[in-house]
Amino acid sequence: MTRLYFVRHGKTEWNLESRYQGAGGDSPLLSESYKEMALLAAHFQDISFNHIYASPIKRARVTAETIGRRLKSHPAISLLSRLEEFNLGKMEGMKFSDVEQRYPQEFENFRNHPDLYDPAEIGGESYLDVINRMTPAIIEIVNSNPHKNVMIVSHGAALNAEINHLLGTPFADLRKRGGLANTSTTIIESHDAGKSFSLIKWNDTSYLNKKLDETDLV
Repeated sequence: MTRLYFVRHGKTEWNLESRYQGAGGDSPLLSESYKEMALLAAHFQDISFNHIYASPIKRARVTAETIGRRLKSHPAISLLSRLEEFNLGKMEGMKFSDVEQRYPQEFENFRNHPDLYDPAEIGGESYLDVINRMTPAIIEIVNSNPHKNVMIVSHGAALNAEINHLLGTPFADLRKRGGLANTSTTIIESHDAGKSFSLIKWNDTSYLNKKLDETDLV
């Protein structure tokens, strides 16, 4: 059995401002995010992590490094470009409200209808594009860490799509479980070398000791 702990990066300035932040955009982590990373690491002190894999985008890389330094097992960290966030094209850096006005169809479908989302107008990746690049990376991680615990630090929209895909969720329903919060952990495991996965915990933020608001979720 391999258990995967998927962590969304800490909250950034653009998250707080409700701006789209994909593979082509990045903003600084908030000071409070470092405290939340410490809380996450403390929560998992008794878990021995064999390895941490992270998106190389700075907000995810720094989150992985900050957590990794605080874990007792001091796992090595590998950066994988296949774990990056959606490429969001013209939506990068735009406020959600502005995207809703300028690209209403793309706004609605990206949030609620993955099977209908077509990024042709804005440029960037579809849900299928992201799943097709992430899934081989996850299967490789599972096969490289048999009977181990692994942490994967990535991004909200990409993780939401990929985790639900791994769990066998129908394509149209990839968003039905709801969003993932900053510095949240979602745990799944595989008993058959990545052929199937089962959900242990979705979007756990209990260790953060705070009430989530809409800017925490994506």
